[in-house]
Amino acid sequence: MNKIVPQNSFKIIARALSVHYGEKQALHQVDLDIRAGEVTALIGPSGCGKSTFLRCINRMNDLVDGARVSGSLTLDGQDIYDPAVDVVQLRARVGMVFQKPNPFPKSIYDNVAYGPRIHGMARDQAELDAIVNGSLEKAGLWAEVKDRLADSGTSLSGGQQQRLCIARAIAVEPELILMDEPCSALDPIATAKVEELIDELRENYTIVMVTHSMQQAARVSQRTAFFHMGKLIEVGDTEQVFTNPREPLTQGYITGRFG
Repeated sequence: MNKIVPQNSFKIIARALSVHYGEKQALHQVDLDIRAGEVTALIGPSGCGKSTFLRCINRMNDLVDGARVSGSLTLDGQDIYDPAVDVVQLRARVGMVFQKPNPFPKSIYDNVAYGPRIHGMARDQAELDAIVNGSLEKAGLWAEVKDRLADSGTSLSGGQQQRLCIARAIAVEPELILMDEPCSALDPIATAKVEELIDELRENYTIVMVTHSMQQAARVSQRTAFFHMGKLIEVGDTEQVFTNPREPLTQGYITGRFG
């Protein structure tokens, strides 16, 4: 069933969020609100903290030795770093799509069915089939793979693999989808398909996307946050950030003076 995402309520609220990797500080006191039902693009030069912020939301930094997170980060008002939070459940609510398509070495069907099976979402085979078919449909892939569901996910083209990974992410009905440069390994045609898909998914999901492409941020996002050297420099409606940035650093990055 499609969820209707309430507009302009805040899904994620970060306050004074800092991250250290050992002695190195990767994020400095970030305050950022992510609105529900929108695509928020995180832009900035390499190593500026965009992906670090993204990885805080599904606690992937927990997997990095020496990583320390301080400050506050809430999802629907609940502290993501509260010791009582079940990380497995958190990652079911927060889907992740990586830079390089990473399908499991399983069939197309089993790639999408994997999460729903683990979380016990289907009572029988018919329900599981419906989840898999519906997720592939939402990911714009059903028409291309419906006759080859038993083929390996790795047999698909790069763009199809990335849409398979999106289908896998949405199969567990997350509320939020994180995308870490989802098109950087794709050709322009595959990129256009994924961007079109992102626009459709926004009706049912909140999306936070790291992108190196300012053109992409301008095309698909409603809000843009600009990071530089671990600090959040500016956040605002995408059109405002690109046409009338408030901060000189943002202006310099957008006009290509550095980056």
